[in-house]
Amino acid sequence: MNVYISILRGINVGGNNQIKMDALRQMYTTLGFTDILSYIQSGNVIFRAEESNIKSLERMIANKIIETFGCKVPVLVLTIGELKEALINNPFLADETKDMAFMHLTFLSEIPDKMLYHKIQHETYLPDEFGFSNKIIYLYCPTGYGKTKLTNTFFENKLKVTATTRNLKTSTELLVLAEKL
Repeated sequence: MNVYISILRGINVGGNNQIKMDALRQMYTTLGFTDILSYIQSGNVIFRAEESNIKSLERMIANKIIETFGCKVPVLVLTIGELKEALINNPFLADETKDMAFMHLTFLSEIPDKMLYHKIQHETYLPDEFGFSNKIIYLYCPTGYGKTKLTNTFFENKLKVTATTRNLKTSTELLVLAEKL
């Protein structure tokens, strides 16, 4: 069985899409997944599954959430290798002047059209910075993620893909937990 990390967008935020983590873990059990762990309340679930098709896993989980909880939630599933690669390739980690507390990773459902990405004018969003690699956007928001214009919705509108963001600390902890399984 393979270990996966699923990240759900928009649950337990601002009073919307309220899902208790114990109920979410139970729902994953009904899909035949095992060794299910959740991390914090924002929809991070680590699990084992026999299914190896990522898109199939994403659809299964999203459909079951609609069926069980009545809310439509975008779901992205990562392998341990994908998450590890995303963390290792973070270009902001090499800059010692940058505070890791302001680093975030925006995970994308697929690799966007590079032409769409190149149309985004980086200098327009300073002091916030971002870099792009495959299905990851690296963010550095020195005044805080709550104040940036570089939100999930921004990138979804510009790149025409689903996006969800986690801070560096959460992303790192998800990898640690997944590697322990």
